[in-house]
Amino acid sequence: MSGADSRASPGRGRLETPKHAFSSSLSADEFKALFRGHPGGVAVITADAGDGPVALTATSVSSVSAEPPLLIFSISALSSASDVLARAQTVVVHLLDAHDIELARLGAASGIDRFAQTHRWSRLVTGEPVYRDVRAWVRCIVIDRMDAGTSTVIAAHALQSHIQRDVQPGGPGDALVYHNRTWHRLGEHSRIEG
Repeated sequence: MSGADSRASPGRGRLETPKHAFSSSLSADEFKALFRGHPGGVAVITADAGDGPVALTATSVSSVSAEPPLLIFSISALSSASDVLARAQTVVVHLLDAHDIELARLGAASGIDRFAQTHRWSRLVTGEPVYRDVRAWVRCIVIDRMDAGTSTVIAAHALQSHIQRDVQPGGPGDALVYHNRTWHRLGEHSRIEG
């Protein structure tokens, strides 16, 4: 990925961003209000760059490609985990269900040790910190980073996964979604049409 001064166009390589492209802009409050109404799946991302594990809750995780298996997420420079995530070679992305609400809150809290409760997590044989009892996680190698405003977009290649979700609709495996500053459960009860 390249810096903010250029953008990719499918099949055409890199294009220069016109100088007038940023002449007018939404305010931060307007932009936040816009995305408050756009729900996002909830994930907790863990990493360790050699000086101790970090974790953060993110709603920016998105799949990019199945072949090769790629995902992206962004982290704010204000996050206490941003320094480690800027250096870590690998990460574990925990895709949370509604039963993981306490883990989502833990990763979103500031000023606490997210790994103080040693019974809640362990390390994979490859060294990454992973939370126990999360029904779906994926271990990834970071392949690129791009500065984007006050955040960093991280692209990662999926290497290993763990999936143990209930297959019963409406069961405790319901998805956890963040919308308008609150947590929500998606499941059979929230289906509009199928």
